[in-house]
Amino acid sequence: MKELIETIVKPLVDFPDEVQVDVLEEDNRITYQLSVNKNDMGKVIGKQGRVAKAIRTVVYAAASSQQKKIYLEITE
Repeated sequence: MKELIETIVKPLVDFPDEVQVDVLEEDNRITYQLSVNKNDMGKVIGKQGRVAKAIRTVVYAAASSQQKKIYLEITE
């Protein structure tokens, strides 16, 4: 899943080397924390959050076979 997120996000940003995905796994949920350069935040979020919503939709669809709930957080 981490590789999927990186594959989607890296072509969108100006600083692909600074894209980082951290995984926090708990009992019944997995949280992926996407971190990008401060200048790339607008590109990842998009107008009215449309790009971020599309990324989440793809990630959640790919993770639908897992037993745990998946969350994607976007941070600087």
